[in-house]
Amino acid sequence: MADTTSVRVDLETHAKLTQLAAAGGTSLMVAVRDAAEALRRQQFAEQVAAEFEALRSDPAAWEDYETEMEATSVRDGLGR
Repeated sequence: MADTTSVRVDLETHAKLTQLAAAGGTSLMVAVRDAAEALRRQQFAEQVAAEFEALRSDPAAWEDYETEMEATSVRDGLGR
């Protein structure tokens, strides 16, 4: 078993985590781990979206990105 520690949460959060664990047929520890991973992925996706939005707001930088993307794309016959 991995090393563990305690985390204090309010009763409402504990109830939600317990319900998630039961619905997933898993332990509370796994539910917390999965929730932390889901939050990490969400934050990463939001960061990527913000960076793309910033890139799109600069027409020259966006054109450079599209040119590089075309030059490095592998043709699969399904897309453009």
